Amino acid sequence: MGHLRMILKLVMLLLVFSSVTAITYNPRDLSENGLLSLFDRWCNHHGKTYTAKQRPLRFQVFKENLFYISEHNSRGNHTFWLGLNAFSDLTSDEFRTQQMGLRGHPPSLKSRRREPKSGLLELYNIPSSLDWRDKDAVTGVKDQGACGDCWAFSATGAIEGINKIVTGSLVSLSEQELCDCDTSYNSGCDGGLMDYAFQWVIVNGGIDTEVDYPYKGVQKACNSKKVNRRVVTIDDYIDVPANNERALLQAVVGQPVSVGISGGERAFQLNVMHSGTVQLEARVVVHCTYSDFV
Repeated sequence: MGHLRMILKLVMLLLVFSSVTAITYNPRDLSENGLLSLFDRWCNHHGKTYTAKQRPLRFQVFKENLFYISEHNSRGNHTFWLGLNAFSDLTSDEFRTQQMGLRGHPPSLKSRRREPKSGLLELYNIPSSLDWRDKDAVTGVKDQGACGDCWAFSATGAIEGINKIVTGSLVSLSEQELCDCDTSYNSGCDGGLMDYAFQWVIVNGGIDTEVDYPYKGVQKACNSKKVNRRVVTIDDYIDVPANNERALLQAVVGQPVSVGISGGERAFQLNVMHSGTVQLEARVVVHCTYSDFV
């Protein structure tokens, strides 16, 4: 086929962050009173409440982010716009701490990573477009809150997709079970890696549903009664070869794929939309973000 470009577009991913819905504002009214009114409206929109001590600090961070947003958008020379989303009261460091839970492979376990055998991901019968949401292989948007367990959401998203493809049933799986129970190499809200989540599901013999083991947004003690309710199972997983867009394309054509995206830039935190033309061959990619790791 003519195009092999793969656009990992956040708006079409299964987001594991809070809602990125932005509220509008008048960039010409950045007076202190106007900013305070906007901050109150933003707080109401996102259900934010603060103590008397916290509010001045959050307002100051909010203003700094708003000035950054306004300066970026006023240039008009980017392919994306920034806006006041749910993370606009966080500093860049706070955002990275709360949302970027993807870790690298510890050296002692790198040997366990497996890449597909030669030819397994060769390009064949690639459709001109494919969206797994249209095939009901992706559950609705989920919110990880302030817990850095995006690795768990990314893992369940991929498992949910392949389970739908194989069985015809779309089942929302328990990120909380992974957060609580997958503690050999992953660390709950303090970060983890999808590979180890897949390993845990295989060793455990399956994973429970989100309905039965609901998400709490904090790491708790593993529920031994529910950890044995193995509703969905997987037999194996493979890593797509690094820096190989052709292999990634083939993988996404086969099923929703779990990936990590570098999200350490401030623009990533405040991004709300893309303004250019997007060419897609296949989607969805289920993502987890990270700042820096080796």
